[in-house]
Amino acid sequence: MAHVAPWKYKFVEEIAKLAEEYPVVGIVNINNIPAAQMQKMRRELKDKAMLIVGKNRLIKLALEKAKKENIKELANYIEGQTGIVFTNMNAFKLAKFMEKTKTKAPAKGGEIAPEDIIVHAGETPFKPGPMISEFQKVGLPAAVQKGKIVIRKDTVLVKKGDVISRDVAQVLTKLEIYPMTVGLDLRAAYEENMVFPKEVLEVDTSQIYGDIVNAIQYAMNLSVNAAYPTKLSMPIIVGKAARDAMNLAINAGIVNKSTAEHILRKAYMEMLSLASALSGGLDEELENLISNRPAPPSGGGAPEKEEEKKEEEKEEEEEENKEEEAIAGLGALFG
Repeated sequence: MAHVAPWKYKFVEEIAKLAEEYPVVGIVNINNIPAAQMQKMRRELKDKAMLIVGKNRLIKLALEKAKKENIKELANYIEGQTGIVFTNMNAFKLAKFMEKTKTKAPAKGGEIAPEDIIVHAGETPFKPGPMISEFQKVGLPAAVQKGKIVIRKDTVLVKKGDVISRDVAQVLTKLEIYPMTVGLDLRAAYEENMVFPKEVLEVDTSQIYGDIVNAIQYAMNLSVNAAYPTKLSMPIIVGKAARDAMNLAINAGIVNKSTAEHILRKAYMEMLSLASALSGGLDEELENLISNRPAPPSGGGAPEKEEEKKEEEKEEEEEENKEEEAIAGLGALFG
């Protein structure tokens, strides 16, 4: 039987114990991260999460040993250079935090371009000399203008998915174009007996907020227009019904304590309008009334419209409050 180093047993035991203690466990890709940047990321993680790097085989054994339902499924996401993260943050906050650790880095040659690498037209900091040959060698349309090397037109130097050659990488670095992104890349996270892959954790919180706000607005409008009373829509429905009843009573000439003043004012304004159209046959009293008619009060002589405006402002304020409550709830989840 092959001898197994004691440190390996100890490592597996330690990882398994941490996996049982922490509510959230993540698998991260640490490929091609320079040592200096790795140290910087460890400092950023301090007090928020614990990152441990080890042999993939030992991490898999530790996950299989941990006594948590489904946690061993994290092993499916272990490949290449891998680290394991333990934290009290929820999985979505962890993914968001990991994304912030990523920075741009120069290409060294041999990497796959993550997107089209474009060199834009314009002046470079280089004077005429050997650099113009280097630019032309990799396919950049270079020329000399006013004592400086310039790129004559925008050029796609490397297409997305193509390999970045060493010569191209050197030119990009000299132009201070850094096409690569390095950082802790969260592949999957375990929380509450479930494994969440990267695609699930990478959510656009702004879009979610917008969708929730729109859903609240649509639901409120549906409830109000369908006269379906709920705790939130009842005040708006009652207010709308009161306005509709007032308008109906005024236009139908139904006189009561609330409508009498509005009906009289409406009749008076209609009388003056009719008199204006028949000015040729009016007596002196009516002509004086028309010529001295005051401008309609604010709201165009329709107090019911002023009331509608006030109610609409109140509805908008109430809806905004509900939206803020929804967003506050989401903020607690996504950080």
